[in-house]
Amino acid sequence: MNFEKNFRVDGKEKIKLRNLRTAPDEAVDKDKIKEEIEKDVEKLKENQEMLYAQDKRGVLILFQAMDAAGKDSMIEHIMSGVNPQGVSVASFKTPTSLELDHDYLWRIHALAPRRGDIKIFNRSHYEDVLITYVHPEILANEHLPGIDSVEDIKKSLYTRRYKHIRNFEEYLADEGIVILKFFLHLSKDEQRNRFIRRIEIPEKNWKFSEADVKERAYWDKYQEAYERAINATATKTNPWYVIPADDKWYSRLIVSEIINKRIDKMKLSYPKVDESRRQELQNILKRLEDEE
Repeated sequence: MNFEKNFRVDGKEKIKLRNLRTAPDEAVDKDKIKEEIEKDVEKLKENQEMLYAQDKRGVLILFQAMDAAGKDSMIEHIMSGVNPQGVSVASFKTPTSLELDHDYLWRIHALAPRRGDIKIFNRSHYEDVLITYVHPEILANEHLPGIDSVEDIKKSLYTRRYKHIRNFEEYLADEGIVILKFFLHLSKDEQRNRFIRRIEIPEKNWKFSEADVKERAYWDKYQEAYERAINATATKTNPWYVIPADDKWYSRLIVSEIINKRIDKMKLSYPKVDESRRQELQNILKRLEDEE
């Protein structure tokens, strides 16, 4: 199956999240999937080494999802074999007072990947058009000009921010950053099951927060926020991928294959040395051999 094509949203047509599946069409072979992921991880390791050596382009991988969709374990599994010198993860929490004194993309740009690196965003700049869409009172406390209360917040604010984000991502792409945007599409029933497991299994208790259940009450509003954001910011250059997330191993396979497929399109290779440098290396080799 061509996962990159099948789960890609590039703005040609508007999507409805309720019409997109959250689970595989048929039962999956977990052992076979694990074998395929191992191959993908090995391939990603080689791709990352070439990316680092070439030092001309970078990769930004971002994950957005409802609580319990598996972002953390996704990152852990698909990046398990990559050299830590060339990959890092940034998680975006509630903005600090310093961050609130800057534009909302300031903290994002500061953590964008360097050339040669892979950067993973666990949540991202999309939080500023997602959680604020569900809880507009957040914006009323961010010292924004012209906004002193919730009543001052209009839908046009989000339209502007979608435009900001498209332009920001286009700018990064122009500068050599390949952006992969993944929405882990979890069903409400599966989220409930995972919350229950987090309570029933002692080793998972630390993952559970009452705030997660409170946010679950806004499920429909979050789905609307995600749908609007994805439709408004999916482009040919910077598409979204809506990944069925009810089966964690299946979602990991899809993501790992899409990452490699997109990186393959970058036509990476190890830098080639010119004749002068090659001769220099031969002279160094001769001196080292003469030491014997």
